[in-house]
Amino acid sequence: MELPFHKIGEVTFELPAKFRPGMRVSVRVLADEALLEQVTRDKSIEQLINVSTLPGITQFAIGMPDMHQGYGFPVGGVAGTVLPDGVISPGGIGFDINCGVRLLASVLDARALGSLESLVHELSRAIPVGYGRSGRIALERGELDKVLAGGCTYLVRDLGMGVPADLDFIESRGTLADADPGQVSERAKERGHDQLGTLGGGNHFLEVQIVDAIFDEAAARALGLFHGQLTVLIHTGSRGLGHQVCTDHVRVMDRALTKHHITLPDRQLACAPFSSREGKEYFAAMCAAANFAWANRQALTHRVREVFDRMLGAREDARLSLVYDVAHNIAKLERFDEHTLCIHRKGATRAFGPSSNEIPPRYREVGQPVLIPGSMGTSSFVMVGEDTSKDVSLSSSCHGAGRAMSRHAAKAKVEGHVLRRELEAKGIVVRCPSNAELAEEAPFAYKDVERVVDVVARAGVARKVARLRPLGVLKG
Repeated sequence: MELPFHKIGEVTFELPAKFRPGMRVSVRVLADEALLEQVTRDKSIEQLINVSTLPGITQFAIGMPDMHQGYGFPVGGVAGTVLPDGVISPGGIGFDINCGVRLLASVLDARALGSLESLVHELSRAIPVGYGRSGRIALERGELDKVLAGGCTYLVRDLGMGVPADLDFIESRGTLADADPGQVSERAKERGHDQLGTLGGGNHFLEVQIVDAIFDEAAARALGLFHGQLTVLIHTGSRGLGHQVCTDHVRVMDRALTKHHITLPDRQLACAPFSSREGKEYFAAMCAAANFAWANRQALTHRVREVFDRMLGAREDARLSLVYDVAHNIAKLERFDEHTLCIHRKGATRAFGPSSNEIPPRYREVGQPVLIPGSMGTSSFVMVGEDTSKDVSLSSSCHGAGRAMSRHAAKAKVEGHVLRRELEAKGIVVRCPSNAELAEEAPFAYKDVERVVDVVARAGVARKVARLRPLGVLKG
């Protein structure tokens, strides 16, 4: 079906709220014509229209240029509901709560690295990858509750995994104060107790990279980036614990829909008023799972630093500093004009501009770092948020290239061992124990990250700072 989108900006398309009965706000998509055509191939537009019917939603439901079909909400969807009675929906955050990206940077020129293959091999030995894999940090119940409540603060302060300066460069300093471990089920805790410091499977990865282009010299200097620099990008989330938290609370909210007089076009949008018991309990559990995810990336950072120290020695130029860490599956309470909104970002990240007091002081002249990983074997981008993003996209950006093909279709198109050889022929060292999972994440299964990033820049959401090219890849 051809949709009657109106072009209301250079790269902004809108369906008005009158398009379908039940819509409370309009639907907007950030895209160029080619990307807009891609998102109409699946059900992501239909899902975004469904999101526009949620009680309490305000302004618009917006899709990012990497948008694709998800559970209830599309991946790459953003929506804000007005508190206290606007709803919160677990589907608008996703099952991998606080899946996110963390960028580490040395001051080492990557061309002086020496044996890249040895470094990647040692990283693969130190970091468990794959579905269901456990780590080397098995937490007792009391310790796990402290991670759920304290996030990165607990790991740095009490477990010695990092330095206090790390906290300054993590979204929300790696700890959400509203977390309540008591709202996380025993089953979720069972799944998470031995997964701290693990990468997981699917599209999660760790990449050793080189900065191969600088687009904004002043912003790059503020972020500590330079051409030729060796960096590490970590992409993972809350593992089985976060998945179980979402599963548990979707069930609770689905049962409570009638009580709250909520009718939905899709039960995968199960939700409850934020002020309700169900809403408060889910938010407290989600914050705890988010803290676990930040702690997971902090534990991985600790392991990567240990490997760098062991392989490169305690050289000043090889020490890894934290550039930034951003969540891209999360709900946050943020002030917009006279209202406090519950901003659902699913497959989307904050993109606060320089005027925000929620970003590190060192970055307030340039804006919040926005990290956009590409597909495996393609470049990733560092951007910085613009103040105009508030009006354009509820201060939100895309989170990556976005799938253009299902995992099943990707596996039907290429065999993992063939893809492995192709990547290695490009000089990329690959460590992935499963050829099947490697094939699922083939670069052609994703949208063109260069095009996606270009749309984000043209929309006034964020501007390009640097491009990172992969040298070595770890995948589950």
